[in-house]
Parts: sequence; C-alpha cells; structure tokens
Amino acid sequence: MNSGRRQDDGERYRTIMETAARLICERGYEGTSMQEIAAACRMTKAGLYHHVQNKEQLLFDIMSYGMDAFEQQVLEQVRPLPDPVERLRECMRLNIHLVTGGCSKEVIIILHEHATLTGEARAFIDSRKKNYVRFLEDSFSEAVRVGRIRPVQPTVAAFSFLGMVLWIYKWFQPDGRLSAEQVSNEMVELLFAGLVTPAVAAVPAAGAPLLSIVPPAAVGEKS
Repeated sequence: MNSGRRQDDGERYRTIMETAARLICERGYEGTSMQEIAAACRMTKAGLYHHVQNKEQLLFDIMSYGMDAFEQQVLEQVRPLPDPVERLRECMRLNIHLVTGGCSKEVIIILHEHATLTGEARAFIDSRKKNYVRFLEDSFSEAVRVGRIRPVQPTVAAFSFLGMVLWIYKWFQPDGRLSAEQVSNEMVELLFAGLVTPAVAAVPAAGAPLLSIVPPAAVGEKS
C-alpha cells in the first residue's frame, strides 16, 4: 500500500516537472508563477505545494533530472569505449540525440537558468557540468597523446564540442527537413574530419612520377 502510494506520488511529481519545464522553457523561470504551474497541472496551488517545497526546489529537480538523463544515456554509455576518438564521436552523437529528443526542455533549462539557482543547489549542478567538461578535456588529451588526432588545446576542443552540440536547440526543428540522425552524423564528421590523423601516410601510386621542388635560388644556376 505504501509502496504504491510512493509510486503514485513519484509519477505525479514527474508530471509536475514535465509541465513546469514546458512552461519555464516558454516563459522563463521568472516569468512562470507557481499558480500558473498549478493551473497547468490541474491542481490548486495548495495541492502543488503538497508535492513541491518551493519554486527553486522544483527548478533544481528539473535540472537534476536532465543531468541524470544525460549521465545515464550519454556518459555511462561512452566511458567504457577504449579508443578516445570513438568515445568522443559516440558522445557527440548521443548528446545530440538527447538535445533533440525527449530531454530537450531540461537541457534548455540547464543552459538558460544556470545562474538562477543559489547556494548548494547551484554548486551541485555546476559540479556535474564541470565533470562533463573534464571528461571531454581528458578524452581530447588522450587522443592527442596516442596520436589519434592532431595537437589541439583540450579546453578549446572541449568547449568547441559543447558549443556545437548545445546550440542545436536554437535551430533544430523535429518536424523539419533534417532528422536528428542526419544532424548528428553531419556534425560528428564536421568536427572530427579535420582532427583525426590518417592511420597511414599517403604514398604515391605505383609508377607515378616523383616531383621535386627546386629552390628559387637555384633557378637559372649553371651546373
């Protein structure tokens, strides 16, 4: 009986978070009142406060849900990959699918309302985001160290990666001419085609003439 009640409360709170996330995405955190969230959930304001401590706690829980989804659907899937380039490529692909899929609202809120939280709640979310940046930096550093990509500055590479992925929500249309799969494939190739070093240096084809470069000073010299 108690476990069933807890499950019902959990599902109810998930619905509240989904509704609140949609409203905050549309209107911003400051532009969304608890009364509006309650009305959208078909609840009284008092009934909403039965589930929610306060508005900032609700925002923190939405962000935490988004970070949980990211860590489970992206980081946990790619950490075991031994090759750093494949790890980064798959990470970008999965992250794009997360941004363009079911967690797009939570991702938008994490990006737009990052300065709204205060105190320990803000520090906790910031630490989880920094863990992702460190993961990317470490992976880029490893890829350079083992010769899989050309030398790059890991922090610049990490934030270039994030800038490409996290800006997608500004222009991607789920019902548009580009699918999430097309976007992820194109963006992965766009970033990594210029980074990955060839496994084997190109050699001239058999029978091809070898061209020598004559120094300018040698032009016109007599032998």
